[in-house]
Amino acid sequence: MPFLSIVIPAYNEEARLPATLRTLLDYLDRAWPRQFEILVVDDGSSDGTAACVKEAARARPELRLLRNPGNRGKGYSVRHGMLKARGQWVLFTDADLSAPIEEIEKLWEAVQREDAAIAIGSRALDRSLIGVHQPWWREWAGRIFNFFMRVLVGLPFRDTQCGFKLFRRDAVQAIFPRQRIERFGFDVEVLYLARKLGFKTVEVPVRWNHAEGTRVSMLRDSLDMFLDLLRVRWNWHRGLYRRPAVMAD
Repeated sequence: MPFLSIVIPAYNEEARLPATLRTLLDYLDRAWPRQFEILVVDDGSSDGTAACVKEAARARPELRLLRNPGNRGKGYSVRHGMLKARGQWVLFTDADLSAPIEEIEKLWEAVQREDAAIAIGSRALDRSLIGVHQPWWREWAGRIFNFFMRVLVGLPFRDTQCGFKLFRRDAVQAIFPRQRIERFGFDVEVLYLARKLGFKTVEVPVRWNHAEGTRVSMLRDSLDMFLDLLRVRWNWHRGLYRRPAVMAD
């Protein structure tokens, strides 16, 4: 059983996945003293995403390819990977490594220091750590979303959407089977469930660089994310989170 699992949701990432996997493996071989695995979840890609993972896995058995039944969304992909992960700790990170993998050391130190089950990377706690910023309108949209998130859902975090989060295995097994949102609003749902289920979560400032090629549609996906805030509250009110919707392995 690996100590650490890393889950990477991927949709049409043929161009940058090989470099991402090399970066991860180089770091983990050099700096991570315990067993690990890397799970790439192919979200119905139409390019060579799956093929490049299979090719790399021939030389590195730590690599695993998971495939969704078609294009289901980032939330579905993350849930799929988290529930198939075998590690005692599970990190999910974006395929572009906007948060460098070395920042996992900050998350690990935080969960140890705070005796927490979850650590989430944050761009908002220390914006001086941002090397390459998003376009100004995307940053402001993120701040507006965070304001409404605090009002509607009540989470205290400054940044729920950074794709760099570390979970202890028991938190994974309790939270992700209950997750229902399959697109970009899933981060808030997962953190909301963590709070309701009593798992301590710490927010940690991390280095971050915007990478071109985002899959987020500014109008459609942003509107859907705002609606997801209401869906989370409504799902809780209806009691839909009382029992898992998906069985964990």
